[in-house]
Amino acid sequence: MAKILITRLSSFGDVAMLVPVVFSVAARYPQDRFIVLTRKSFAPLFENLGFNINAVTFDPSNHHKGFFGTLMLLKNVLKYGYSHVADVHDVLRTKLIRRCMAMLGKKTAYIDKGRAEKRQMIVSKQLYPPLTSSYERYMAVFEEIGFPAEMVFKNFFEFKERSLYPLRAVVKEKNCAWIGIAPFSKHAEKIYPLDKMETVLKKLSENFGAKIFLFGSGPQERSVLEEWEGKYENVISISGKLNLINELLLISYIDVMISMDSANMHLASLVETPVVSIWGATHPNLGFYGFNQDLDNVIQTDIECRPCSVYGEVPCARKDLACLNAITEKEILEKVAEILFKGKGSNEIEQ
Repeated sequence: MAKILITRLSSFGDVAMLVPVVFSVAARYPQDRFIVLTRKSFAPLFENLGFNINAVTFDPSNHHKGFFGTLMLLKNVLKYGYSHVADVHDVLRTKLIRRCMAMLGKKTAYIDKGRAEKRQMIVSKQLYPPLTSSYERYMAVFEEIGFPAEMVFKNFFEFKERSLYPLRAVVKEKNCAWIGIAPFSKHAEKIYPLDKMETVLKKLSENFGAKIFLFGSGPQERSVLEEWEGKYENVISISGKLNLINELLLISYIDVMISMDSANMHLASLVETPVVSIWGATHPNLGFYGFNQDLDNVIQTDIECRPCSVYGEVPCARKDLACLNAITEKEILEKVAEILFKGKGSNEIEQ
């Protein structure tokens, strides 16, 4: 029996993209064990994913902080007798783990992030063909250590019984369409202007006969969402009200999610919820689009300076976020209506 350590310490979206891959590889090799090393807040994504999948946690703010914390992490890894290391992160800590394990004769491999080709796409603005996706890059690491597999993942809850009962703190029944809005991202260059997003929310609340759930984390985001919740009918902010798995459960009942290029797009993808994704500084063809999402549901502008970065961390050179401001509220509403009212006459959609 092989015992494979999979290292992906952050970020949330990248960890979420790892879920379909780990599930698929572990399903192909049921006799082996797959252990994901990640942050405690992300670990629930793997803890009940499969009988031969487990998570061990990395704590950068306490036990594993700094140089001595990293040595403690390495010591903990070495004592568990892993036979292989799949480094799907390739950062300083994971490199140290990988190289020490290689010195002990363990089979190791690490992700090819395609930095040069991504940089070339940013510089040239030549967006076709699309670059290799993160899912494919993750799969390639497992293939290199001797565990090739086909992608068989469909839905996080495919083999789990779903019920609204765990969501009773925010909702008790579903008697209308449900829409999710996740208006935030880590970087400002990926966030649709909040005044325009509020207009979208207002129109959805007034015209779509749906219940709307707002997603976000942290006190600043929560403050905005709670303000919106108080201003509009049939709007519920779930910020801070559900744990990760129950949040994922709620998303599985949602009919359409509006999201930035952010972790919420990837969470929705894990439960086959269609996402209207809004893109600013970044671009789907760089390899970070949601798993099995329809590219027709991407909303973006064809502007000469896009994409200007891989992750959205570079400040807007124009200083006007034209790529996001050029997207109209009407475009978003029409795409949501197209998904929500598919097959119905256009006269049933109020504008």
